Amino acid sequence: MFFREPGRTQVRSLPASWTDVEGPDAFLELGAGRAHFRVGDLLHLAALLEELAGRACK
Repeated sequence: MFFREPGRTQVRSLPASWTDVEGPDAFLELGAGRAHFRVGDLLHLAALLEELAGRACK
């Protein structure tokens, strides 16, 4: 997004996602605060998969 401050000639920019010009985030709208997995469970799964991958390489 580009803009010019009143009385200035320099054009400035900032990400449109920092403003409300793009509308609501589709992911957040569809998710409506729901999640299929808890963060702690996903971290535990990642650690388990890492451990299993280490065993397969040996």
